[in-house]
Amino acid sequence: MTVRTVQVTFDCADPRRVGEFWQEALGYVTPPVPPGFDSWDDLDASLPPERQGSAWACQDPEGVGPRLFFQRVPEDKTVKNRVHLDVRVGTGLSGDERVAALEAEASRLVVLGASRVRLLPADGFNESCLVMQDPEGNEFCLD
Repeated sequence: MTVRTVQVTFDCADPRRVGEFWQEALGYVTPPVPPGFDSWDDLDASLPPERQGSAWACQDPEGVGPRLFFQRVPEDKTVKNRVHLDVRVGTGLSGDERVAALEAEASRLVVLGASRVRLLPADGFNESCLVMQDPEGNEFCLD
C-alpha cells in the first residue's frame, strides 16, 4: 500500500487573510513563487480580474505537515465544520500546566485574528482542550 500525502483545503471569503493567519499560527511558510514571476502578487495580477485573490497556500517549511490551501467561495459559512484542525500545544501536559499552555497559545492567536470560544475541561477520558475560531469562524482546537 502506498501512503499518500494530503492537502487540507479551506473554503473561505478571503483566502490570503485566512491563509496568513494559519501560516503564522503554525509556523508555516509561503510556497516558492512559480517560475516567471517575481512574487505571488505578480502572479495574482496576471490572472483575470474574477480570479484575482481567489487562492492562497502555505506549507510546513520541513515538508512534514500537510500543505494548506485556501480557496474563495461565494457562500458564507453557516454551520459547524465537519472536519477541524487540532493544534497540538499541550502534548504531554496535564492539569493546570496544560490549561496554562492552551491559554498562552490562545492569547497569541487572538492577536492574529482568532476568537476564543470555550475551554473544554479534562473529563477523566480526555485532557483539556480549548475551542477557537480562525478569522472567518472556522473552528479549531488547541489540544
